[in-house]
Order: sequence, then structure tokens, then C-alpha cells
Amino acid sequence: MPPPPISGEIRRAAMKRLALLAVPALLLLSLSFLLLRPTSPPLLPSIPDHRRRLSVYVADLPRALNHGLLDLYWSLPHPDSRIPASSDPDHPPPRGGHPPYPASPLIRQYSAEYWLLASLLRPSAPASAVMRVVADWREADVVFVPFFATLSAEMELGWGATKGAFRRKEGNADYRRQREVLDRVTAHPAWRRSGGRDHIFVLTDPMAMWHVRAEIAPAILLVVDFGGWYKLDSKSAGSNSSNMIQHTQVSLLKDIIVPYTHLLPTLHLSENMDRPTLLYFKGAKHRHRGGLVREKLWDLMVNEPDVVMEEGFPNATGREQSIKGMRTSEFCLHPAGDTPSSCRLFDAVASLCIPVIVSDDIELPFEGMIDYTEFSIFVSVGNAMRPKWLMNYLRNITKQQRDEFRRNLARVQHIFEYENSHHSEDGAVHYIWKKIHQKLPMIQEAVTREMRKPEGASIPLRCHCT
Repeated sequence: MPPPPISGEIRRAAMKRLALLAVPALLLLSLSFLLLRPTSPPLLPSIPDHRRRLSVYVADLPRALNHGLLDLYWSLPHPDSRIPASSDPDHPPPRGGHPPYPASPLIRQYSAEYWLLASLLRPSAPASAVMRVVADWREADVVFVPFFATLSAEMELGWGATKGAFRRKEGNADYRRQREVLDRVTAHPAWRRSGGRDHIFVLTDPMAMWHVRAEIAPAILLVVDFGGWYKLDSKSAGSNSSNMIQHTQVSLLKDIIVPYTHLLPTLHLSENMDRPTLLYFKGAKHRHRGGLVREKLWDLMVNEPDVVMEEGFPNATGREQSIKGMRTSEFCLHPAGDTPSSCRLFDAVASLCIPVIVSDDIELPFEGMIDYTEFSIFVSVGNAMRPKWLMNYLRNITKQQRDEFRRNLARVQHIFEYENSHHSEDGAVHYIWKKIHQKLPMIQEAVTREMRKPEGASIPLRCHCT
């Protein structure tokens, strides 16, 4: 066979060289196209940088709905109708200076609303290490609603025109305030953008915002527990064959459990003395709902040696009794009352009295950030109801174990401090903002779903299983 023409070989060699040169040329052309094309938002939002501070917009509400309520409270002409006049520490009111948050134990235990707003009004406070206040709602991650909902509810409960009128709307000053807050907040474009899913309401009192809870259910609720939703949850549990409680307004996924404000002074570890009493409890024996466990426990333990079970109200006398009882006892009993939790737990922490929490499903603040099993004893309701079981269990805890629990209590005391905690990087206010910041990806996801919802769509509230 004759050799192929030289021109054919040259042509094939040239084509090979062109093919080799075409690869980098195409790569260069693709890169140029990417660099020169107009920018557009990514299909997927970027993952939030947890080193970035939380941006907070404070909703524009009149002073009458927050600090103005303190002026109104201190101007009330007579004491709280729910307690004896001699037991109300706030009437007559103090003189001079800015009106403080009430000292009445019925109200002070829920004072988170006051301290959180204080942290937002002081941009140089240590809480600013985790959050910052922005003037433009479009730059905000969350919107804080500065309504003193607890103080508003408590004034209606203690000074309302008619006893039992709280659940009625007519003549109810608290309802009027709730309605004003909601009308103002929902009229703002920030609410319309997110459906309220990035708005924060502080509802530490079980009765706070009671009349409008269904309307603010999508929002981030700061609560001490879910006890204020007991009736709604019970109705849900009774309407289905499973044991599931279908929360439609509150969820550990979107909401934040915050501490009560403790009412007893803090005892430092260096001040700790002998504790001759094994177990201490002070409070009402007869309660409702989950508090029936408390009544049964009382009957089981009231005659046990080394156990003190006292009834009483947290007035001046009761306060001194509680200080003495908690500081001289190894363990402090914490059964449910009208609500699953109470400030008694945080009084025990402040007193270095090891909490004994009798509950199957209590919600606690800052879980995932602190480990309660390092300084608390958890007992199921079933075991606590067995005669002698709890006492035998506590007596078998060694002194070495008790000392370790107490050292751990001392290490977490500051985490539950509200007063002046907006000046501290490790107090309750700081931890609340950190907890909200942790939920930011979930909040942003909920807002994204809300923004793409078709006009006219109606989506029912769903159970959030936790």
C-alpha cells in the first residue's frame, strides 16, 4: 500500500494541535463569562456565621407600654388585692429616682422583660458582644417587642375593677394594652414580611398576652415553661388516641425557656455552713393540675425525720423562713405546682441547696448550654410516689457526691442572675441572647417559608414534636 499523502499527515497533526489549544481557550472563555456576568442572589441562602452578632430591631411602641407601666404601677392608690396589705412591699411606693421594677414576689419573679429591655437600651453593655441594636428593621435578624406584658397582666389581676374579670375583654385595661401592642406591631412591614416569625415577645407570666396568644403563636415566645398553655394542651391530648400533646402555639423548637428571677439572696460557696436537714420544701400544699403530685408528696414525707415541709406565703416572714430552710438543708424539693416550674428552683440554686426535681417533662432554661444533671437530682413522678423511695434514694447519696453537686451549683449561680446581668457577659440576659442567636438558622428558615407562601394560602399551625 502506498504511503499516505504528506498533506493528509500535516492536516491531521494540525487538527491535533488545534484540539489541544481549544481546551485552555474554552476554559478561559468560561471563566470570563462567569466574571463578567451580572451578579444575582444565590439560590440557597448562606449559612449564618455564629461569630456574627445577632441584629435586633426594637419595635416602636410608646413608653406607656413599658416603662410608663412602672409609673402607673407606683401610682396605684392601694395594695394588691390578692395579698394582705401588710405583705405588699411596694405600697406605699419608694420616693425619688426612676421607678424600679416591683419588689412584690408575685411580680418580681417574672422580671425578665425589664432586664432584657435594659440590655437593648445600653448599647455598650456586655450583652452587645452577642447582639447589636439596629435602627433599620430590614437589617434585623429579630424584632424585639418592648411590652411589659407581665406587669400589665399582674396589675389587672391585682388591681382590676372586678375580681375574676381578667378573662373578660370589657373593662379590662390589660386587654386594651394587648390589643394596642398587637395592632401596632402587625401593621408594621416587618411583621408582614415574616408573619411574626422573627418577632420576640416576653411572656414570663403564665397570664401574659392571654387574650391574643393565638395571634402571636408564630412568634418567638420567651416563657418560663409551657404551663400557661395547659388547658390548650390538655384539650389537644384529649382529642387524639395517642399520648402526643399537639402544641399549636408553643414549642421548644422556636421558643426560649428563660429563668425566673430568684427571690432569695445568693449564698456564696465560701459562706456555706452545716446543713442538718436532709430535705426542705416551703410552699402551698394544695395546688391545681400538675400540683396534685405536690399534695401526694407532702402526705408521704411530712412525718419523715430530717424533712421540713412548710406552708406559707413569700412575705417578709416567709422569706426569712425560706432563707434559713434552704441554707440549712442538703436538698430542696421541687415538685410541680399550678405550673411545671417556679422560682423555687432558682432560689435553691442561689442558696446552694441541691434541687430535687420531681417531674417527667419539665422545661428548663439554657439546656444544651448547661447540664442540669451536674447540680440537680431528677426523679420521675412514678418513683416519687412510691413510699420511702425518695428518702432512701437521697440518703444513699454520699457526702462526696453532695459536695460535688454543691460546687457545681456555685459554678452556675451567675447564669441565673438578672439584676445587673446586662453589665455581665455571663448572666441570664447574656445567655438568653445567646440562646436566641443559636436559633437564628431556624428563624430564618421559617421567615423564608413565610415569604414564598402564595397569596391567599392558609397554613394551619402544626405540632412541633420535641
